Amino acid sequence: MNPLSESGIRISGDVISSTDGRRRVEAISPIDGGVIGEVLQGTSADAAQAVDVAQDKLGAWSQTPVDERVRVLRAIAGALREEAQADDETSWAWLLSTETGKRLAEAQGEITFSAVYFDAFADLLEKQRDEHFDVIPGITHRVQPQPIGVFAVITPWNFPVSIPARKIAAALAAGCTVVFRAAALAALSSLRLSALLDRFVPAGVVNTVLGSPADVVDTWLARVDGVSFTGSTRVGRLLNEQIAPRFLPAVMELGGNASFVVLDDADVGSAVETLMIAKFRNNGQSCIGANNILIPRALAGDFRDALVEAASQLVIGDPREAATSLGPLAPAGDPSRVAALVDDAVAGGGEALLPQIEVPGQGHYASPQFVMGAPASSELVADEVFGPAAGIVVYDDLDEALTLQRGTGYGLASYVCTNDAARADAVAARFRAGIIGINTATPNYPGAPFGGLGLSGVGYEGGRQGLEAHQHFRTIATRSDSP
Repeated sequence: MNPLSESGIRISGDVISSTDGRRRVEAISPIDGGVIGEVLQGTSADAAQAVDVAQDKLGAWSQTPVDERVRVLRAIAGALREEAQADDETSWAWLLSTETGKRLAEAQGEITFSAVYFDAFADLLEKQRDEHFDVIPGITHRVQPQPIGVFAVITPWNFPVSIPARKIAAALAAGCTVVFRAAALAALSSLRLSALLDRFVPAGVVNTVLGSPADVVDTWLARVDGVSFTGSTRVGRLLNEQIAPRFLPAVMELGGNASFVVLDDADVGSAVETLMIAKFRNNGQSCIGANNILIPRALAGDFRDALVEAASQLVIGDPREAATSLGPLAPAGDPSRVAALVDDAVAGGGEALLPQIEVPGQGHYASPQFVMGAPASSELVADEVFGPAAGIVVYDDLDEALTLQRGTGYGLASYVCTNDAARADAVAARFRAGIIGINTATPNYPGAPFGGLGLSGVGYEGGRQGLEAHQHFRTIATRSDSP
């Protein structure tokens, strides 16, 4: 593909392309390290202008009739579905794969999933009604949802289309206006979404400014009415400190350390198949990806053999080629860290199950690995890896496994594999996690809440809860004999 030159500043429907006082950042493909484009970065003045416009447009958008907001959301969904069909070198999916290293099929799936979010929030908005209560004689109470206001949407690099889509769809459905900052290391793909939104949303309702946190985020946090952030727990803490004096409502989806618990009655083949998806989705860079694998001793040998056989089928290479099953880490990923975590777990007594797989000489590739018998205290088990490696802990007692699952400090997602539905529900009830997959690697659904506990953040995206996270609720009491 030919290198692209894009502006990361879209305010009131206009693309700001003047380089006066602004810098450009190169976009590097992790496939081969080549430059695929450059993105103009915004300044603090651009960020301030974006908030000015969003505040100015808030009144009109918040008062836009529900049926019109629904129409806009569904139109966006339709356009996204159309975009997802293409996979040639000029397509959005090709760009997404080239920029992030995810497989082309996954890139198409991400764009399709983004469409589902807009449809889901359109459905939720259509169903939302004022609540009425006639409990106190002579007085009727009404509860009305109201938009919180201008929301700052700040997103990461691992899913640069679907995560912004989920956040922006919720805000628009609620009647909020948006200022949007995407991750610099996946900016080209995110800017395609900004451009698409400008085709359907009234000018100024969604405004995009890419730039440094000091220039953009700090400017916004002093002025916006709410924050929706996805990123690391470390950065989430910093943002929380900044917004605390203003008591801003916030949705923060932070780190994940998902446990994958196999029970002793599970079908080994099915469990391994599920794990391969849960671990290697997006090349291991998913916040709900399986991170520590807990296997009963009775199944350890069979599970090991089946896992090694399945992993031996992995094909590492150019993610745009159909035969590839594992592409490079995104530019922000860290292959050396993944390797170091594996080495540390092996030094602690674990056994690397897979041979060192030769990876392409150029690019940002990490060799996949599972470490059997990894110490529970090792970073490979205890911390989020964000790469194609995981530690396997063999347990003798289910309580031991559940203690580990609950003790990581994180609580976004976890998985359980079993053939006993009653046991599955009993184990899931003891998980400390907001999202649980039972015999499935795909527990996320746009119509359901997405969020976690502890170090995994606060609030929910998706579902009715995701809509209401962008609203406050006004109670109006009226005497029945009022004129």
